[in-house]
Amino acid sequence: MSDVAPSTRLWTMRIAFSALVLTILFLHLLPLQTATGGLIWPDFLLLFALAWSVRRPDYVPAGLLALLFLMADLLLQRPPGLWALLALLACEQMKGQSRSLRDASLAAEMMSAALWIVGIGLAYRIILAVFLVDIPPLGPALIQIVVTAVAYPLVVVITHALMGVRKPTPGDIDGKGVRS
Repeated sequence: MSDVAPSTRLWTMRIAFSALVLTILFLHLLPLQTATGGLIWPDFLLLFALAWSVRRPDYVPAGLLALLFLMADLLLQRPPGLWALLALLACEQMKGQSRSLRDASLAAEMMSAALWIVGIGLAYRIILAVFLVDIPPLGPALIQIVVTAVAYPLVVVITHALMGVRKPTPGDIDGKGVRS
């Protein structure tokens, strides 16, 4: 019976993450702001993916992240695969750091996430420039990078308090039945 519960929880959380991403994309595509020059929102898709990658890497496997990020690229009319690849690399690196960040403070986790957010933003612009693709204006892009990095603690609070995605403790059993 104990083997069924972790597996069920694992798949429930993977479905919950997919539903969260679909909800974020749905809200992003709604025509809520029809005038130009409005509010610049953080990239919640990237923020939730980073937060879940640090807190429970087994809930967001690379294949699921790649599929969801690629779908976001297609729906948001970005160059297909570029943002998805950069975001996937950041999430996988955060997964690799998850054990060391488990014992670290929120400030260390925020700093690591902020560095990845800035790195993704800069790499995205550089790669677009190298391939002579139209680059979005620098000002709004920098504002979005800053707003996204600043919003990370809010996403961590939502992830922890409302969704129950917490950092594993040393005795927890993950979805594969292995102690962390």
